Amino acid sequence: MKKKLVKQVTAFYKECFGEKPQHIILSPGRINIIGEHVDYNDGYVLPAAINKYVCFAVSPNEDGKCAIVARDIDGHYEFNVNDELKPVDKMWVNYFLGVLHQLQGRDGLRGFNIVFSSTVPMGAGLSSSAAVECGFAFALNEMFGFGLSKEEIALIGQKSEHTFVGVNCGIMDQFASVFGKKNQVIKLDCNTLEHNYHKADFKDYALLLLDSRVKHTHLTSGYNDRRREVEEGLAVLKQHYPQVNTFRDCTEEMVLAVREELGEVNFKRCHFVVKEIQRVLDAVDALEKQDFATLGALMLETHDGLSDDYEVSCAEIDFLVDAVRNDDNVLGSRMMGGGFGGCSITLVKKDAVDGLIERVSREYKEKFHIALEPYKIKIAKGTTLYTE
Repeated sequence: MKKKLVKQVTAFYKECFGEKPQHIILSPGRINIIGEHVDYNDGYVLPAAINKYVCFAVSPNEDGKCAIVARDIDGHYEFNVNDELKPVDKMWVNYFLGVLHQLQGRDGLRGFNIVFSSTVPMGAGLSSSAAVECGFAFALNEMFGFGLSKEEIALIGQKSEHTFVGVNCGIMDQFASVFGKKNQVIKLDCNTLEHNYHKADFKDYALLLLDSRVKHTHLTSGYNDRRREVEEGLAVLKQHYPQVNTFRDCTEEMVLAVREELGEVNFKRCHFVVKEIQRVLDAVDALEKQDFATLGALMLETHDGLSDDYEVSCAEIDFLVDAVRNDDNVLGSRMMGGGFGGCSITLVKKDAVDGLIERVSREYKEKFHIALEPYKIKIAKGTTLYTE
């Protein structure tokens, strides 16, 4: 699959620009085992890169022109490397402009040609946007020798999302895309960016993604609302508890004690965040002990919190989780990503995967008249230069 993507992108680059590209970069999408909506709340998360990629074929040029070709949507955008960069109407272009804007003025920057294509599903909550941002920053670093560290590449991707896309995202998606390692998950401290790796060998179990194929329009607005609500809630907690700097300093008892002052909505948001931060620590412990039953139970708890307290799920995703909740072959399942659609992630016995896909697809089609899209994924290496 990876080689096929590289071959297609290389051939299309040659078709567009009449020569072979100098570099091929692969930038993966990501999953998150647990730790949802806490990356912007100074919590811990447990993501991993996966074997679905945005592939970039790139070369520098000498004429100062920048040409970006989106193979999948027949999109094309050109500008000069020294132009004043501002967000444009073509949203896909802004992921590139936001990255380049941060690197303008650096020694060695010249024009370039890029063709890109993706096997990361759009709108499925697998962070195709982070893969684009970080892959492009990696490509510029490779072409022009900027000497950027992995951490700088991830932060450039995040800032691009903030400034040119308008989503005030945390660091998890970009970090996972850049720092991923094969068959390992990353325990990331979203406050300090300290991280360590944990073996992701699920033995007789596999991770299965079920894409609901829906994306409700209030993803961005709902996301920004949640950020505001938790910030308001944290301010109240800090007033009552001077020792609290971030949510990781809070206990569930503290949140319960100021429930009335928080108001019901902000209480629910804060309650979820505090419990989710602890769940990540418990999940790491379970993973180290290979206690997959506990890991699965934590995933289900997370889903219920996302649905009831954080209110970022939707009927379709709740259905997908409930459809497998009592299946003997399933240890856990939950909504993954920003919410209001996207994927569920399920820990299921390897030999039961195909049967589960068949059953849930049928039930989902009957209920919502939507064809479910399953993704059998493996945990893979982060953004990298492709070599044969």
